[in-house]
Amino acid sequence: MSKNKRSPSNQTMTRARTAQSTSDRLLEIDGLSVEYQLPDRTIKALRDVSMSLEEGETLGIAGESGSGKSTLALAILQYLGDNGNVSGGSISFKDTSLLDASDEDLRSIRGNEIAHVPQNPQTSLNPSITVGEQIAEVIRLHQGKSSTEAKEDAIGILRQVNISDPEENYERYPHELSGGMQQRVLIAMALSCNPELLILDEPTTGLDVTTQSKILSLINELKDEFNTSIVLITHDLGVLAETSDRVAILYAGELVEKGTTSDIFSNSANPYTRGLLAATPDIETERELKPIPGNIPNLDRVPDGCIFADRCEFVEDECRTGQIDLEAVDDGSGHVTRCRRWEHVVDEPLKTSESEGTTSGPVDEAYDSDRKLLEAKNLTKTFGETGLLDQVFGGEQPVQAVNGVDIDVCESETVGIVGESGCGKSTLGRLMVQLLDQDEGTIEFRGEDISSTSDAFDEFRKDTSIVFQNPDSSLNPQKRVYTILERPLDLLADGAEQDKDERIAKLLMQVGLGPEYATKYPGELSGGEKQRVGIARAFASNPKFVVLDEPVASLDASVQANILDLLQELKAEYNTSYLLISHDLSVVNHICDRVAVMYLGEIVETGPKSDVFNPPYHPYTQALLSSIPSMDPEDDRERIHLEGDVPSARNPPSGCSFHSRCPKKIGEQCEQSKPELEGTNAGGQDNRHRVSCHLDEEQMNEPVRET
Repeated sequence: MSKNKRSPSNQTMTRARTAQSTSDRLLEIDGLSVEYQLPDRTIKALRDVSMSLEEGETLGIAGESGSGKSTLALAILQYLGDNGNVSGGSISFKDTSLLDASDEDLRSIRGNEIAHVPQNPQTSLNPSITVGEQIAEVIRLHQGKSSTEAKEDAIGILRQVNISDPEENYERYPHELSGGMQQRVLIAMALSCNPELLILDEPTTGLDVTTQSKILSLINELKDEFNTSIVLITHDLGVLAETSDRVAILYAGELVEKGTTSDIFSNSANPYTRGLLAATPDIETERELKPIPGNIPNLDRVPDGCIFADRCEFVEDECRTGQIDLEAVDDGSGHVTRCRRWEHVVDEPLKTSESEGTTSGPVDEAYDSDRKLLEAKNLTKTFGETGLLDQVFGGEQPVQAVNGVDIDVCESETVGIVGESGCGKSTLGRLMVQLLDQDEGTIEFRGEDISSTSDAFDEFRKDTSIVFQNPDSSLNPQKRVYTILERPLDLLADGAEQDKDERIAKLLMQVGLGPEYATKYPGELSGGEKQRVGIARAFASNPKFVVLDEPVASLDASVQANILDLLQELKAEYNTSYLLISHDLSVVNHICDRVAVMYLGEIVETGPKSDVFNPPYHPYTQALLSSIPSMDPEDDRERIHLEGDVPSARNPPSGCSFHSRCPKKIGEQCEQSKPELEGTNAGGQDNRHRVSCHLDEEQMNEPVRET
C-alpha cells in the first residue's frame, strides 16, 4: 500500500450507486422483527425492519447501543441464541430464505458465502492457537483443503490484508500482535473463503486514527478486488461517510431513516439522525456539539407513536399517537424517514460554532507561567530492566515507555496527549498522578517537588485523580456504587465529619445520575453510566488535577457528547485542570487548550491546539490529522498511510524516532541525529509551538508526495 493515496471511497460509491440499477440484489430483509425472551419479560429488539443490499455495495448501519445493530447482524447469520427468535418478516440471501434454511445449509453458507467479523478481536481470537492456524482451520473446514494448502492460502490472505512478514506472523499468538493487526487477522479469517457478503461489526472501535485509516482503506480495496458486499455496523459516523454507499439509521429497534450516504450526511430528514450528527465532534467544521437528551427507552414496553418522541426537539402531540410510517423524502434516491415532521428537520440546519458566535472548545489564552499548576521535567520510565543473566545470555531489552518528557499544565487548563497505541500516552498519564514511579525526572506541584517531603506528596495525592478508559475493568463489579464512591472519600477527602450520604448524593447528581444509583451495581449500568460513576469517583476528593485516559473511547456519539459536556462543567465548577489522553483528535480539538503529540515515548510536537492543528507541523502530526475520517462523504483529500506499525520500544530507531516511517525523511541526518524540540515562527516569542524535526518550516508545510 502506498504511503500516500487518495481515498477510494468516492470512486467506490459511484460504482456501487450505478450498480444498484443493474446488479442482482444479494440480501433482502423485509419486515424483520426479533424478540428476546427473558424470565420476566420480552424484549422487542427489532420491529418491522426492511432493507436490502446490492452486489458490490457497502451498507452502513448506525445507531446508539441498544438500537439493534448487532441483533440485525446475528439475525442474518441465524446466531441469535436460545432466547432470541425472529417473530416476523423474512431474510433472503440470493433469493434463498435464511430463516427456512436447514442447519446443514446454514453451516455451508456461513464462512463460504457470508462471513462475520465480530467487534472485539481480543475475545474473538483463541489465545492458545496461533493466528495462522486459526485462519487455516477455517479454510480446511469450509474448503476441504489439505493442511499444506490451507497454510499457503492463510499466508497469502495475511499478505493481502497487509500483515507484514506473513510467514513469521502466521506462527504468532494473538497477544503478540497489536490491536490493529488482530483486527486484520479477523478480516483475513473472514475473507479466507472469498465470501460474497462480509458483515463487519464495529471493525475500528478503539483503534487509533492511523490504524483505523489503514483498516478503512483495506476494506475499500478488498471490496474492489473481490467485489464483496459489506454490511458495516458502527457508531462512528465518520467511518460510515468514508466507506458506505448507503446508510441505514436504527433507533430502539426501528429503522428511522435510510438513503444514500450523501442523503444522510447532507440532507438528513430525521430528528434522531440529526441528533447523532450534532453530537459528533467534527474537526473540519467545528460545529456546535449538542448531546441528545435522555436515553433509549426500555423495549419490553414499546410506547405508542414515535419511539423517539421523548428525546426529540421537534416533537408535537400528534407524534405520540398512532403508527409512524416511513415516508419518501426523495423518490429518486430511495431516501426515506420515519417522521411526521421531517420537512421541519430538513429546513433546520445544523448549527456551527461560527454561526453561533462561539467556539467548539476552549479559546487559546496567553500562556502564563504564574498559573502553572503541575510541571514534569525529564520524566523517564522503563519496564523490564536488563539483569545480569540477560546481559550475559542476550535477553530481551527493556521497554523505554517514556523517554525524557517535559510537560506542564496550568490552572483550569486542559492539555491533550495524542499519538498511536504504544507511544507511551497512558504510561505518562500514570506517572503524572504517581500510579507509577518514574526512573528519572521530577514532578512539581504548585512549584514544590512532590518528592521533597511526605507532606508535599500527601497534598499532591489528595489534589490529583484519574479517570480510566474502561470502567468495566476499573469499577469493582461486586461493590455497589455507594461503596465505590465512599472509598476515595475515606482515603482522600478532607473533613471526616462531613455527611458521606449527602456528598455521594451530590456527586451522583453532578454527573447526571441521581441518588438512586447509589444502590446499584456496575453490572446494572450502561457504558455511559459506568463512565459517569468513574468520573464521580475521580472528583470525590475535589481534585485540582485529573488525568482523563480515553474517557469517551468506544462510547456512542450521543453519550460521548454528554460526557464531554459533563467534563467541561466539572472543570468550571471545581476549577480543575485536565491531562486528556485520546486517540480521537476531534475530541482533543473540542476540549483541549494545548496539545502534545507523542511518538515512541517522546513528545515530537507541542503547543496551543490552533498551532498544532495547522501547519507547520511535524510529519507525524500531519499523518494523524490526515487519517481522521471526514464527515463529508464527498471529501477527497489526501490520506497519509504510514508504513508499518510503531517500532518496538525495546529497540527504537536511531536518530529521529520517526524516521523509519516518515514520508518526508531527508536521509542520514534523520537516521543518525536526534532533533531537538524547537520553537517555530508560529510559536511567538515564548516558543509555545515547538516541533522536533530536522525539516525547516517550509518543508514541513509541503504536502506529502504520492509514491
